[in-house]
Amino acid sequence: MLKLGPVGTRFAAFFLVAVMVASCGLPRSGPGKREIYAGSVQKQGDAFIVAVNSRVTRATSVQPVLGFADGFLKAGVLGSDTIRAGDTLGLLIYENVDDGLLAAEGGNATPLDEIQVDGNGFIFVPYAGRVRAAGNTPEALRRIITEKLDTQTPDPQVIVRRLAGDGSTVSIVGGVGQQGVFAIERPTRTLSAMIARAGGITIAPEIAQITVIRGSHRSKVWFEDLFSNPKFDIALRPGDRILVEQDTRAFTVLGATGAQSRLEFTSQTLSAIEAIAQVGGLNSNLADPTGIFVFRNEPAEIANSVLGRADLQGTQRFAYVLDLTQPTGMFDARDFVIRDDDTVYVTEAPFVTWNKTISALTGSLASANALASAAGAD
Repeated sequence: MLKLGPVGTRFAAFFLVAVMVASCGLPRSGPGKREIYAGSVQKQGDAFIVAVNSRVTRATSVQPVLGFADGFLKAGVLGSDTIRAGDTLGLLIYENVDDGLLAAEGGNATPLDEIQVDGNGFIFVPYAGRVRAAGNTPEALRRIITEKLDTQTPDPQVIVRRLAGDGSTVSIVGGVGQQGVFAIERPTRTLSAMIARAGGITIAPEIAQITVIRGSHRSKVWFEDLFSNPKFDIALRPGDRILVEQDTRAFTVLGATGAQSRLEFTSQTLSAIEAIAQVGGLNSNLADPTGIFVFRNEPAEIANSVLGRADLQGTQRFAYVLDLTQPTGMFDARDFVIRDDDTVYVTEAPFVTWNKTISALTGSLASANALASAAGAD
């Protein structure tokens, strides 16, 4: 049996540790730049790896286009507050006597709440009888009821209010101060006014989306666009359903950053620089600023535009590379738009891998020395 001397034993032990480190791999946050490039189409992989420049940022700057369809935009504002069948009304009748026809003993005001206009357009008012309400405005109905009561009680005063019922109403749900059913009245004939009537939105305006459902049609718009683009403040129609919700887009950040997480969008548009900043920026002890990747699946139209081709069909895998050390690297990262479901991955610097290897080897020398000592003692 061949016996090694102390030096040979130490060398063999060190060599054994090196082989084990090389074969088992080192702890790390993900693949390196070289491994990612190995999966490119040019090397028989399945992903196109593209360096980001100004042309690429323009070709990929695609955001979800939100806006109302023509059917919503062309609907005119409703005219006067005309009462319709199904509306619910509230009446308040004042009588100029202490013991009137309707008022309770000791009072002179009689509230009549939740009076619904029937299918034929009529309501019933005590001592005024069956009164046609549909087709009249609240003011016109007030005069009609006043005239009918005037012959039975001195100088009656009538107030007519339209309440939320089954007629000219809309429903509002989601991130508003007060969810419910609201009547379309003179001050609330448009979308922004109705949202204000419901107490305004309770989510961040930058990521709030408004969906209006009208029959079988629906359209969505950013809340901020209601004020930056007046045409989106559409006229409402009876039966409209309004949904106020938060933007659901999200992206994932992995690798050598301050944190690794899945994050929701905080604005309508988000750049690569902003996405990295949301997790604390690059880890200065680990990150390789030349190897920042954005992974996404691109539709064929954008894929062909980015690559200058016309033959690609179907969704394609892309890995966009940002190099912050280039003269225009920071500008490219600032202009490159992050999209829904993107994965931003920051590779580790080559020095980090080397340092881990050396640390693993030198940290194992104690074990190697112990092994050599044991062999020498035998």
